Amino acid sequence: MAQRIRLRYTKRGRLRFTSHRDFQRAFERALRRAEVPMAYSAGFTPHPRVSYANAAPTGTGSEAEYLEIGLTEHRDPEKLRELLDESMPVGLDIIDAVEARTSGLADRLTASVWELRLDGVDAAEAARAVETYLAADTVEVQRRTKNGMRTFDTRGAVATIEVLPVPADRPVDNACAILRLVVRHLTPAVRPDDVLSGLRAVADLAPPVPAAVTRLAQGLFDEESGTVTDPLAPDREADTAASPTAAVTADAKAPEGPAA
Repeated sequence: MAQRIRLRYTKRGRLRFTSHRDFQRAFERALRRAEVPMAYSAGFTPHPRVSYANAAPTGTGSEAEYLEIGLTEHRDPEKLRELLDESMPVGLDIIDAVEARTSGLADRLTASVWELRLDGVDAAEAARAVETYLAADTVEVQRRTKNGMRTFDTRGAVATIEVLPVPADRPVDNACAILRLVVRHLTPAVRPDDVLSGLRAVADLAPPVPAAVTRLAQGLFDEESGTVTDPLAPDREADTAASPTAAVTADAKAPEGPAA
């Protein structure tokens, strides 16, 4: 494998209902259309070297999904991003690309920032529910899994949760609360709908319509600031650090011109 490229992509609008399997099919078609020199796995049924990291649940939007591809030839990451983006459906947009110069992308995805729009919920009511939720030591909910119903705590995964100001252009007769959460990636994984179930359990907060959920970011959780950092930043920094070294090496190897 000659090169690894890491990509950030989105799920916007109606494409938020795209399943992970649907995205995989669309992305592999884009790889073929863009004539990307993909590396393949060994064995009787070779597959393109694509690694997906912590995909968002079906039905949720996202501005921060990540994957990594392996190539047999070197390509400029930005030009490759443009080619792939042109070959993808609008809404599944490839918005960032870097050459993988570090290991452990998945290990840097330790938390997500989520935004939940609760139509029909008054902001003051949502604020009271959030205050009750944060004051609790544990908030247990149940979710059906392939092994049956499972009970688990959601409170420990929620680093922060706040109610954002209602946009000024929002109609006054149309109640809407917007929550922003920072949720750690624990086992079992705590999803935004689990947090909503927790708010319902401890504060009887029950939106009349399903929440519109969007992942705004995911990356390494900074305990001191309570923020989530860009997981591609270490690759950019490594690339910047390597560039001057490469230039110096090239200058050192350059043949000297004829003496004056």
